[in-house]
Parts: sequence; C-alpha cells; structure tokens
Amino acid sequence: MAKSKKVALLFAGQGAQSVGMGRDLAEQFPAATKLFRDADLILGRKLSEIAWNGPIEELTKTSNCQPALFVHGLAAWAALRELAGEIPIEAAAGLSLGEMTAHAAAGTFDFANGLKLVQKRGELMDEACAATVGGMAAMIGGSESDIRRLAADEDVDVANINAPGQIVISGELAKVEMAVGVAKEYGIRRATLLNVAGAYHSRLMDSAYQKLESALIDVQMQLPSFSVISNVTGSEVQTLPEIRRTLQDQVTSTVRWVDCMERMLTRGCDFFIELGPGAVLAGLLRRIRKDVEVISVSDAESVRTCAERIRAAG
Repeated sequence: MAKSKKVALLFAGQGAQSVGMGRDLAEQFPAATKLFRDADLILGRKLSEIAWNGPIEELTKTSNCQPALFVHGLAAWAALRELAGEIPIEAAAGLSLGEMTAHAAAGTFDFANGLKLVQKRGELMDEACAATVGGMAAMIGGSESDIRRLAADEDVDVANINAPGQIVISGELAKVEMAVGVAKEYGIRRATLLNVAGAYHSRLMDSAYQKLESALIDVQMQLPSFSVISNVTGSEVQTLPEIRRTLQDQVTSTVRWVDCMERMLTRGCDFFIELGPGAVLAGLLRRIRKDVEVISVSDAESVRTCAERIRAAG
C-alpha cells in the first residue's frame, strides 16, 4: 500500500447479519475456510450452518448473531490478506459487537478466546433481553442535545450516536414508545421503533454488564498490534485494564460511533475497509465525511475488488 494511505478497519455490528454470509469466502479462501471450521469446533456446534443456511430468525438470535458476525468479519479480513499480503493498519474500530472483532484482528486476544468471549457476551445479552421488556428506536434528523433532552424526559438511554442526525435510544419498551410518540415536539424529524430483541446499550443490560466482568478477566490479552478505538470513549485504548473496562462498559454505555470515526480521521486515516455483511458503516462514515474513500468487504467478489485497489495504491 502506498505510504500516503493510512488504512483503517471497520467491523460490522449486530443488525448487519444476513443468511449466506461467509459461505463463498469459505469456499474460495483457505484462510476463511479454516476460521469457519475452527469456530464450529470451538463452540461445539454448527455455527457455519446457521450463518450460511439460516433461517434468519435463528441467525438473528444474539447468541448466534454475535459469534457469526465475529467469524465473518475475521474471515473477510483473512481472505483479504491472503490476496493482498500484509497490510499496514493505522487503526481499527467496530460497531458494538464489532469492537470485539477489531480487537481480535489486532491480536488483543486470539481467535478461540475471542470467539468464546463473544459467545458468552451474546448469551448474557440474550438473558438480559429475556428478563426485561426493552426496545430501541432510531431518531432521524434531530440534534444530539434535543435527543438527550427527550431521553432524559422519557427516562430512556442514548444507545448509539451513529452519524449526524442519526441517534438511537434504548430502554423499557413502553417508555421508548412514548418517546417515539412525542419526538416531533423535540424537533426530531422521524422516530422509528427498531426490530430488536431488547434494549441494547442501556441500563436494562446491567445483568450482562455485571456478569461479563469475570469473563473478561479470564481471557488472556495483550496490547493490540495497531490502535483500536473504543466505542465508549471514542479514543484509543492504551492499557489492558482499559481494554477490559471499556469492553464491559460498552454493554450499557452509548456507542459513540461519530467520535470513533472523527478520531480515525484526525489520525489521518484516508482509506477505510469495512468488514462484514452489507455496507452500513460505509454509509454512516460518508455522512460524517462525504469524500472519504471506503470499501465494503463481505464476499469473495468484494475481497478481490479491495485487494486490487490496495495493489493499485501500492
């Protein structure tokens, strides 16, 4: 890669999943084949079957969805390196669950330990969803201060600051529905309930937050080989205690995605590679910086396109 390019990796979060994800990567790239096969062995179940064949209801369950996205993101990254060789990385970030994938890509923990941790995180969040009646809603076209005022008035939490004019609230379903009902009074153009299993990134995830602490302590970690930007702080994590703390805090805290992207841009990142199904993160990034170069990599064809672009810049 040309020295002038500072490459950043972005890893997809829950909601990006789609049936069939990763199948052609596993068919065409040995490095991806190995990750899917190893994942099935580590978890003792056919996660690959759920990812490739569905049904979507099964794949969407948090305890399936999170590990499937983790494996898929790393499989796409492995396939890209198989074609393009080693790529110097300036920084990485992931949306919610994707932050775990970013840490695995950076070598904070190995694939097996990372996958077990993600599986545990998914199970704990499933438990928290089952024990509460939660919901989330997207607020489109309002200022952050107005949405924070609405959230405070209706006793819900700000879950995601995804892009300018796109913020998600989370909390008890009845309160979220009330907030949707009065959103226009706060200058919010459109408010839409999201089809999710519960109130992620809110105080309703507190049981998952509490139990995740011991799981994080048990995982052997080292400092990442390139900078990983935390959802919680919008800055690079510097120490192992900080990595553990921010990954725990993230379960109940606001995902400051805009801050993460702005931090990467401030570092001079000018070539972004999104790894995961779809192109949600590319779309959010372009709302933050219109002219930024970003390629979404999710299947064999997009891996080849991205590898060619890297070679052309090299």
